[in-house]
Amino acid sequence: MMRRQRDHESRDFYDLSALVLSLLRSPPMPISLPDHFPDSVHPIRPRYSSSMHISPSGFASMLLGISLALMLCGSVTFFIGFLLLPWVLALIFIFYVVGIVSSISMAGRLILCYFLPPPSSSSKEVSDWKLL
Repeated sequence: MMRRQRDHESRDFYDLSALVLSLLRSPPMPISLPDHFPDSVHPIRPRYSSSMHISPSGFASMLLGISLALMLCGSVTFFIGFLLLPWVLALIFIFYVVGIVSSISMAGRLILCYFLPPPSSSSKEVSDWKLL
């Protein structure tokens, strides 16, 4: 099961890498769409050979876009984390208090059960109690 998941993840990573490399190798496609297409003719995009490369300014704009997207995603992630931090700290505090109360409660039961004599009951009730 884990091997399939790793194979799927590595295949996705390979596809993403291939997509980025193909973007770096090919120039942007010109978009020229006519207003009306006949029913029998479909628009066909021209194919460029892989020998054409992206211009330095195009590469710089792509890197600028990538960096802006990463900064935006990072800022949004930081803001969400900043908003959730008090809630996480409150949950930690609540669980800590519940743990302390539970420990004190167990210690109190142990002390009370040690000092108090067992309740006197008939042997039938005790045997029924042991069966549970």
